[in-house]
Amino acid sequence: MQAEAEKPAEQNNETAQPATPEFTLPQDGATLAEQLSQAEKKAAEMEDAWLRARAESENIRRRAQEDIAKAHKFAIEGFAESMVAVKDSLEMALKVESPSIESLKEGVEMTLKQLSSAFEKNRLTEVLPEKGEKLDPMMHQAISAVPAEQEANTVVEVLQKGYMIADRLLRPAIVTVAAAK
Repeated sequence: MQAEAEKPAEQNNETAQPATPEFTLPQDGATLAEQLSQAEKKAAEMEDAWLRARAESENIRRRAQEDIAKAHKFAIEGFAESMVAVKDSLEMALKVESPSIESLKEGVEMTLKQLSSAFEKNRLTEVLPEKGEKLDPMMHQAISAVPAEQEANTVVEVLQKGYMIADRLLRPAIVTVAAAK
């Protein structure tokens, strides 16, 4: 019985001890020193490639940051170019020695066309609700409710136009609305 009790203990010892790794000699005749030299060379190449890739990614990140900074700095450039022509027209109108009412009116109309063109070119659009249009709190700002013969919370009068840049509201239209009956 004692011999049987020892057998499981021996089996436990055999399974508990890790097997030692077997070293095999290279089949092509290279020595371990040559293999080590090749592995070190390969590791050096990989490290060099990694360092180059890291430097390249840093350069890309830096260039992207510079591009973003330039975009922020010069974002208004196109609009500013459009506005220069409007300013020039206004200055020329002020230089006229003896303007007539008709020439002033014509000059103001031409300047307004330039300004409207600049707005359109730069995607600056008017928010101008029609009388009777339902109040849109995302686009309109009601400053008072007045008695009217139309449905409640509809535009009675536009006091000031609103403006949008692309899809973003720059300034809401200021309106009066019909009061509830």
